[in-house]
Order: sequence, then structure tokens, then C-alpha cells
Amino acid sequence: MTSGKSREMYLRPDIQAEPLIDQWYAWAHLIPPATAARNLTHRHIPIMESYIAAPEVHAAAVKNPKMLGGPFIDYNGEHVGEIRDLLQATRAQRGESIALSKAFDDLDRLLQSRAKGESLQPLYPLVPEILRGYVELVYDLYNQASFRLIEPLLYRRYQGQGQSVMLSLTTGDDRPFVLSTPRLPGPGLLPVELPFDSPALDELFTAKVKPAPVEQLADLCGVADKDREFFSKFFTDQPPRPYVRYSGRGVRWRYFGHACILLETPKMSLLFDPVLSYTYESAISRYTYQDLPDWIDYVLITHNHQDHVLFETLIQLRHKIGCIIVPRNGTPTLADPSLKLTLHAAGFHNVRELSELEMIELESGSLMGLPFLGEHCDLNIQTKIAYLLDLNGHKLLFAADSCNIEPYLYKHLQKEIGDIRALFLGMECDGAPGSWLYGPLYSRRLDRAHDQSRRLNGSNYDQGMAIVNSFNCRETFVYAMGQEPWMNYVMSLKYTPDSNPIVHSDKLIQTCRSRGIFSERLFGEREMLLDS
Repeated sequence: MTSGKSREMYLRPDIQAEPLIDQWYAWAHLIPPATAARNLTHRHIPIMESYIAAPEVHAAAVKNPKMLGGPFIDYNGEHVGEIRDLLQATRAQRGESIALSKAFDDLDRLLQSRAKGESLQPLYPLVPEILRGYVELVYDLYNQASFRLIEPLLYRRYQGQGQSVMLSLTTGDDRPFVLSTPRLPGPGLLPVELPFDSPALDELFTAKVKPAPVEQLADLCGVADKDREFFSKFFTDQPPRPYVRYSGRGVRWRYFGHACILLETPKMSLLFDPVLSYTYESAISRYTYQDLPDWIDYVLITHNHQDHVLFETLIQLRHKIGCIIVPRNGTPTLADPSLKLTLHAAGFHNVRELSELEMIELESGSLMGLPFLGEHCDLNIQTKIAYLLDLNGHKLLFAADSCNIEPYLYKHLQKEIGDIRALFLGMECDGAPGSWLYGPLYSRRLDRAHDQSRRLNGSNYDQGMAIVNSFNCRETFVYAMGQEPWMNYVMSLKYTPDSNPIVHSDKLIQTCRSRGIFSERLFGEREMLLDS
């Protein structure tokens, strides 16, 4: 160790690191250029305009449990000036993205008015200039005209705009809902003006387990001289507790909350849908960043929703991830951007796509992608997959938020893969309407009745039990479905014992137990050992 500000220290485990884009929390649709542009013009700008016009309406709405997750900024009226400044800066700096969003509306009107089944070739010169060369015009087999994005080229034009990471000391789980509230500068907050793919961020987060010179990290992160004393408070001389790898003959799995599960054999580790809590005093027992191995061979992502692709967690783990596996998306569309390209843009270079019924051989078994139906509002979303993991003879099915809207699918799959030991399933059967997540991407507002019927639903009791029955499951685990407090800021869900997801999952668990099937709803921290 050296003395003074240059001494080697550890990044504290209670330091929160929020990735931001133009001061908005960077969830999965704010990185692809097309979806970012639509969220800018159809989510962020309208929310800021509404808050400036009537801050008291927003202040009242965020106090109403029925309005949780709505388009309301979670600040009092004292921040009108700051939001106005942010709105003005956004309009000044993101004129091209605003124009890109308008171009998608113009292109839709062009196709609706001119594409009647004849060749689309004459329409290419009429495509808005900002989109020319970035889209291919297509028909489906019902002669409905649409377009596909040439997404890699769009990234070359727009990548990395407005990205930063906001560092702060974590004192609890409460944070404003990230889809509707931008992050404003304030006491205790330190912005690091770096793009997400910066190697300096890897150096910073490696310091959680390997000490580094604080002054050198401040240089790498571009910390201003006036902020360096504050930056130094994010570090400690106290080393983290050593991680003890699993050394048994079978498999150990640990539940970290929501849909995040770590599986380990003596030779390999896999982490599903990483969403982690920080380490600080809490009444809820939980695993945190400190409970991860020094190296994670595979990170597996089931689908492209903000509670399963959390860049706040992923960027902090990037330096220790071997490979990220994501669902294959061969034809990116406005509603379904390529997750592989999104991750590449955020600095993850070893990303592998997996197709349905495609298998990857592992050192202790195999991994297969299975179809994932539902939970996407009947949109043609391809970026979703369930995973069948066969480790040391144990078959585990991670179905995430799959909704069993077609039971015959699982009957067919059972013939292919046989019975399974354990099923992991989300049962958010009262999902939000499609406009809540996908609304900014629509070129025309969806009819309210249609919007209410096409929801982000997971399986209910009947649908979940049909999966259990199809595979003759010996164990069934239901995820916590956003009820852990550290998930509030990305899901904004608060259930009561009478809420349908609780009622239906309770009924499934009780039915399973009555039939001798081990079953529980996971919450907080859980560990199970599967013998060899």
C-alpha cells in the first residue's frame, strides 16, 4: 500500500452506479438508436412538458398507489426549473434523434397510403432522407407493408450519445421509478461522464475485489479536481469477504431476487437475468454483488425487458463475464431491436445468440433454448427464449415470464426433452397494457380496448399448472415478481394478498404441494444443493 490519495483501496460495496442517457436511466430501449429516438419524443419530452405545466399533478400522482409506474415525475414542484433546463438541453442536443423519430411516423404514413400490394421499389426515393439506406421496405404474406431496420448502420451514426454513470452512496431501496423520472444533479451524487463501453468503468468496478490507486481511478474516470475528495469517500481499506466457490459433486443454485439465479458446479458458473442488490443493512436477507464468483462463465438473458436486462448490474459485472447468451433476433424491427447489438454498444463483445431448440454443450452438461410465448402484447417479438439447463443429470427449466397461451407447445416440447426436475416461472398474470412499455414505438395510438386486452401477462394458475403437468416437474419455483424492495425502481409493482399474481401463484404452490411436488415462491435469498 502507498500513502496519501494514491493509495490502493477497494470500491465500497454500497456504492450505487446508475447508467444514464441524457440524465434518464439507461434501460434496454434507450441504447438502440431507433427505440431511443421514439422514447425521447413519445415518453421523455411529453413527461417533462407535463411536469413543467402542472407539477402538482405529478406530486399527487406519485403518492397514489394506483398510479404507480405511470408517466409522472417523482419530484416536487421545486424542480420545475431544472426539468425545464433539461428539456431545453435535450431539444438542443438531440435534434437529429427527434428528426429520426418523426421520420418513422412519416414512413408509416407513406406505406399506409402508397403500399397496396404492388412493388415497393418506387417508394424508396420517397423514404424520409434521414432513414434512406437504413431501412428495407417489405410486405408480409398478407400484403401488409412494413420495414426492417439495418440496425448496425444506425449504431455507427448514433452510438454513445449522452451516456454517463451516476455514482452515489446507497442507503436504502427507495428510488424514483426510472421510466418516468430523470436523474437530476444533487448533493451526494457524482456524475462520471464516460460512455458505457469505456474500459475505465471496468477498472472502477474491478476495484470492488482488487484494490486500485484511487487517484489513478479518478484520472481514468475524468473526475474534476473539485470532486476528488468526494470521490475518495467511495473507497475503503476494508477488503471484501472472500468468495467460497461451490466444491461439491452436484450443482448449487442461489436465488438473488426477481429472476436472477446463479448456478455453480465445481468447474463452471452461470448467471440468469442479472439484477442485483447492493450490500447494505436490510431487514431482508439477500445475496449481493459480493456473493458472486470472481469469474462467471455464462450470463443468460431470457428477454429484452428492463427487469431482465439491467445495465446497472451488467456494466458492473462486465469485467468478470466470459460470455453472454441472448435470444436470436435475425430481423430487427422498431419494436424488437437486436439485443446482441445493444450489448455490443454497451461494451460487451462476447455475445452469443441462441435459437429455439439449439443446444450448447457445457462442461457439465448442456444448454438448450426453448420457445417463449406471451408476455409481449401479441407483438412479433423474437428476442425472448426460455432455457433448459441439464447439469450433472439435473434438468432445470428457466421459463422466466413465459405465458402458456398454447398448451400444445409444451406437449410437443416434452416429447423432445422429456421430464424436468425443476421449473422456474414468473406469474405476473396482471401485466400492464402494451402501451406502458411499447407505446412510444407505435406510429398510431392503439385503441384503448385493444391496448387493455394485449397485456404484459405471465402465466396464471391454469397456465402454470399446465406447464408443471406437461413436464412432470418434481420441483416448482415461482419468482418474487418484483416484490423485493430493490426492484421497485424498475418495476413499480406492489401486490397485496388479494392481487391476482399472489392469489394464482399461491394456488399453484398449494396444488403442487398437495401432489408431493416441492414448491415455493422465492423471495430475497435462497440456496439449494442438487446432489450428483
